[in-house]
Amino acid sequence: MIDYRLLQALSAVLDQGGFERAAQYLFLTQSAVSQRIRQLEAQLGQPVLVRSTPPRATVVGLRLYNHMQQVQQLEAELGLSGASEAMTIRMTVNADSLATWLPSALVLPEHTSLRFNISVDDQTVGLRQMKQGEVMACLCASAERLNGAAVVALGKMRYRAVATPDFIARHGLRLREGEVAQGKGSTTHSERLAQAPCLVFNRDDPLQHWFLAEVANAEPRRIHLCPSSEGFVQSALAGLGYGMMPELQIHQHLSAGRLIDIEPGYVLDTPLYWHHWQTESQVMVALRQSIVQEADRHLYPLLDPTAGGIRS
Repeated sequence: MIDYRLLQALSAVLDQGGFERAAQYLFLTQSAVSQRIRQLEAQLGQPVLVRSTPPRATVVGLRLYNHMQQVQQLEAELGLSGASEAMTIRMTVNADSLATWLPSALVLPEHTSLRFNISVDDQTVGLRQMKQGEVMACLCASAERLNGAAVVALGKMRYRAVATPDFIARHGLRLREGEVAQGKGSTTHSERLAQAPCLVFNRDDPLQHWFLAEVANAEPRRIHLCPSSEGFVQSALAGLGYGMMPELQIHQHLSAGRLIDIEPGYVLDTPLYWHHWQTESQVMVALRQSIVQEADRHLYPLLDPTAGGIRS
């Protein structure tokens, strides 16, 4: 049986980003923390940490870390040693939710000492971190339920393909008089859409490709990678490119006419789901309930909980 003091040392090193800070957090010497990590690795016969700056967990280290997180939840549920207040919740979310509705859901008045360690991944692939045992919860577009986990359908985030009026005029991105509008696919219109600079969050972001495939039967030929939700909007406002952006984030710009639809009436609805391990402490229950309530206030109803991104 693994000594949980050793797992506690592993968790502290990962949470605090190094051995020195972990020692301060645990009120131990740095050599004592190092000794516990070496003892854990000796028991397992393999390393649990990559000694980088900051240290990174190996595959087995991630599994042990996730196990320790679940143990802390059980201790919190039993009311042991203030575990709920000391809990660090590691979660992965999509950038657009973090930039709009999600932060309000993370404010839990009953748990003011709770700590969040949030990583950002595209909503289409975010579940992979939970599969790998890196996080305790995930907010993403996948309805797939992992073994030992539960999934809650939250709603759908609505995206619109937008750019500045000047950008649209400069690149001729709306049909001109006399052009064939059937399927939004006349040769000249499709070519202009394909050649116009396109903003993409990262290599995992498919929204712009979905949009262009549907309205122009084409792929973007000129892409600007912009891995920042706020920077994405600012880049569009500056006229750098067009992109798919959530209504929640750009409604003021739409109302003021600073951004307008490239294809009027086109929207793309992306579902969002909350994934969590079935073993929940009261803290995790409170977090889930808060997220569901906040999602109900801001997201469109998800009529088909298994649906992917769809045009409405």
